Amino acid sequence: SSNRTGSSPLIFILTSIPGLPMSSYWMALPLCCLYLLMLLGNCTLLWVIKTDHSLHTPMYYLLSMLAMADLGLSLSTLPTMLAIFWFESTSLRFEACIVQMYFIHSFSAIESGVLVAMAFDRFVAICYPLRYASVLTSSLIMKAGGMIFMRGICVVLPVAILIKKMPFCRSRVLSHSFCLHQDMLRLVCGDVRVNSLYGLTAVILTKGLDSLTILLSYTMIIRAILNIVSQEAQAKAFSTCISHLSAVLIFYIPLIGLSIIHRFGKHLPPLTHTLLADAYLLVPPVLNPLVYSWKTKQIRRRILILLCRRRT
Repeated sequence: SSNRTGSSPLIFILTSIPGLPMSSYWMALPLCCLYLLMLLGNCTLLWVIKTDHSLHTPMYYLLSMLAMADLGLSLSTLPTMLAIFWFESTSLRFEACIVQMYFIHSFSAIESGVLVAMAFDRFVAICYPLRYASVLTSSLIMKAGGMIFMRGICVVLPVAILIKKMPFCRSRVLSHSFCLHQDMLRLVCGDVRVNSLYGLTAVILTKGLDSLTILLSYTMIIRAILNIVSQEAQAKAFSTCISHLSAVLIFYIPLIGLSIIHRFGKHLPPLTHTLLADAYLLVPPVLNPLVYSWKTKQIRRRILILLCRRRT
């Protein structure tokens, strides 16, 4: 068995939402609206931060990185999802599937890293407010962003290289409308122990360590907030963390749920797997700019000013 039979390329078959006809315009239309909302929200966020010099601070630089990671994550799934629901095109070549898988997992790791950096930002702002400006400089944020980006690229690259060498001789029907490593791995007919071990290691080194770091940061943040005497000051300090906490929950809850059902939920209906995977990849990029625009006064005020100018 090999990745090619004669001269014909290896083709994977993507799956739409179970129970729906392949050409489902009433499903394609909401998907298009979600992608448009994602593009509008994240691009607006990036534009507002770029044009408003008062927002050129470490917190908003990190927010820009989060918006770029969200854009990359959503745009990685856009071609195949819309192709399925608009054009009934379910086939995808092996090489294209690997590229899509690589970008999905890379941007996911990058977003996880950015959430860690934002947690550190909140930790310094609340626990060491007088040292905030000297610790979190723009130079440090740029270096941290570069390291987060390189980690996402380098950690996921061996995953793509390893699976490219594997033989596929079973059914080539994937479970989702896009390519994920776990989904492709179950179609391999060779020994997948190395692939599985490295995939697990990559998850532990990225999202596993990241989630523990965020948990540790908020443990220390909560302790610092509880030591504040004034209840009004406590509420004000905690309110600065709500947007980031929302982003963390929006990202990690579908991720953890998807990981659990991939390993222990094989008896669950296919629709459960599909909806969790879609939520993991589509919900954070749509909700993050809405949450930050609603909870951050500077961004909300800037957007309102822009809207008022356009009306006049």
